[in-house]
Amino acid sequence: MRGALIEANLPLVRYAAARFRSRNEPMEDVVQVGTIGLINAIDRFDPDRGVQFPTFAMPTVVGEIKRYFRDNVRTVHVPRRLHELWVQVNSATEDLTTAFGRTPTTAEIAGRLRITEDEVLSCIEAGRSYHATSLEAAQEGDGLPGLLDRLGYEDPALDGVEHRDLVRHLLVQLPEREQRILLLRYYSNLTQSQISAELGVSQMHVSRLLARSFQRLRSANRIDA
Repeated sequence: MRGALIEANLPLVRYAAARFRSRNEPMEDVVQVGTIGLINAIDRFDPDRGVQFPTFAMPTVVGEIKRYFRDNVRTVHVPRRLHELWVQVNSATEDLTTAFGRTPTTAEIAGRLRITEDEVLSCIEAGRSYHATSLEAAQEGDGLPGLLDRLGYEDPALDGVEHRDLVRHLLVQLPEREQRILLLRYYSNLTQSQISAELGVSQMHVSRLLARSFQRLRSANRIDA
């Protein structure tokens, strides 16, 4: 009876498993996990409650699949062969640790399994992909800030990027002569007296042009804002 119920409701499991197709896990594995949820639902189902079995079973099947992805699937997907080999490497490591009373070397693990040391190292690296470490997580036991706090710093020059872009936008709205005076004054660091000699105008005229340029820039900035 139980076997017949499982067989009859396998389409329900396949339907639930298809919802996780984007996870890039072999679909047969997901279906097997969902079937465990189906069996649990069959064991707990009470027809006297007046609830149809598919309605009752679906949350249990989906929950079992989600638990599988949460607890067993690597954050980074690795090839199936490497996954299977990692299981062997992990088992051999435990056996050799017990036998030697210490952590075995890569060469010892490779010799035990008759594989290359590079394959052992690849498996160890793959094993680390089971869980991702949060960038905000503190380094275990060292009391230091999280990894995110140690990856970079706030560049004070970034604050000036937006300002420089705004100034460049406003400058092109000025007459060419006033643009040149501003560049000579604040880019070439010339005095008003030197600018007047460069352009062949009086220092007073340079001063008036600078004042007029500032007024235009302030007005344009208020309009843009």
